[in-house]
Amino acid sequence: MATEITVPTLGESLSEATVATWLKSVGDAVQADEPILELETDKVTIEVNAPAGGTLTQIAAEEGAEVVVGALLGVIGEGATATNDDAAPAPAAAPAAGGSGDAVNVVVPQLGESIAEATVATWFKAVGDAVAADEVLVELETDKVTLEVNAPSAGTLTAISADTGAEVEVGALLGTIGGSGAATAPTAAAAAPAAAAASGAAPAVSPAVRKLIEENGLDAAAVPGTGKDGRITKGDVLSYLKNPPAAPAAVPAPVPAAAPEAAQTQIPSRPAGPREERVKMTRLRQVIAGRLKEAQNTAAMLTTFNEVDMGAVMETRAAYRDRFEKSHGVRLGFMSYFVKASIVALKDFPAVNAEIDGTDLIYKNHYDVGVAVGTENGLVVPVLRDADQMSFADVEKTIRDFGGRARDGKLTIDEMTGGTFTITNGGIYGSMLSTPILNAPQSGILGMHNIVERPMVVNGEITIRPIMYLALSYDHRIVDGREAVSFLVRIKECIEDPQRIMLDM
Repeated sequence: MATEITVPTLGESLSEATVATWLKSVGDAVQADEPILELETDKVTIEVNAPAGGTLTQIAAEEGAEVVVGALLGVIGEGATATNDDAAPAPAAAPAAGGSGDAVNVVVPQLGESIAEATVATWFKAVGDAVAADEVLVELETDKVTLEVNAPSAGTLTAISADTGAEVEVGALLGTIGGSGAATAPTAAAAAPAAAAASGAAPAVSPAVRKLIEENGLDAAAVPGTGKDGRITKGDVLSYLKNPPAAPAAVPAPVPAAAPEAAQTQIPSRPAGPREERVKMTRLRQVIAGRLKEAQNTAAMLTTFNEVDMGAVMETRAAYRDRFEKSHGVRLGFMSYFVKASIVALKDFPAVNAEIDGTDLIYKNHYDVGVAVGTENGLVVPVLRDADQMSFADVEKTIRDFGGRARDGKLTIDEMTGGTFTITNGGIYGSMLSTPILNAPQSGILGMHNIVERPMVVNGEITIRPIMYLALSYDHRIVDGREAVSFLVRIKECIEDPQRIMLDM
């Protein structure tokens, strides 16, 4: 019996991914739970394990393909090892004209957790157009993401059941592909880039493809597109990166004629072209925007401030920094002090570590502290599980590991969910003061800022001290002002007298 390999659940608000790497080839033997391929999302890289043992007989989604939750990735058979010729067509082979003659429905795929409907944004094919298997047919938009729907088989688009602008639910019929009368894929694909080049218009690209082009500093006009009207797919960009065209031979520039003195001093005119550019937000940016706005709309959010003298912590770090690094293999940073100080305060003021669920209050007896990490793609918040049981060295090692894997997109969904309190450090970017937004459904978030030497009155005398401004944003529905102010004062006390942290006071 054949076993299908499908795209697993990717996590909250994620509904599609890119096939990054196949770790097995058609014909290879696989064992149950053995990693068989890697998927990439805007946040993480996910390994997909074999659901059963056997032989990989088919790869349904090649590297670079965009896939949605539940989509078919490949097939594992129980029989003898299959050859590439028997199991699947070679990547360069064109779909046969005419197909099987059976009609194939194009339906709305799974859109992700808590998303049940979408809007038909753009059809890239018209009725009567030939389509190739896995070619982009239509783009759907939800309140969280924009996703492409690929053709489930080759043939001719015989019907469009949901026009542009229509609201559709998961499983709804979008269109129908018939098997008869289809043109060969190479002919259609080859004609499209030529038409786009002849018209001089820039080829259309999806948000995911635009993001890939911008990240690699490419010129979209230089990438050959195989989609309709020269549309560039993600596979086109990946192929271009693997096999870039040879650079043309340099041609000596002609020596310009001497310009009159007046022309040399003339202010250049504004270059021609549009003064604005409209681009769609990336999936991660849309999710971030939606969550932050939801937190503002839902919580009664308020922020309180205080200032903390960092002198004692800085002196402690200077005294023990070298021995700490030699003993633990990691540098002693400021974040571990604030994580431990926050836990002391959370134990004293449990409402800041709680959340609201309908008409119930849920008080947490564990301390999972999220630490905001900035990446090129946006902000992610990995979580220190049971941070109250971690040592200073454990906190620093884990944060360093999170930072490296966040930049490489290697964090897992589990590592970024379930926190009870969050700390964000805008000071590393030079921020003096801010009002952080809650990481819903949490009830508190601590904002750290830069350290600046400021005049302070100490024992009746003015002295210069290293000062950091702290901000605590909290949900006023569950945390009273007295508790919030006292919580921040307790953190101030712990930082200005670090022995309190060591003694859990």
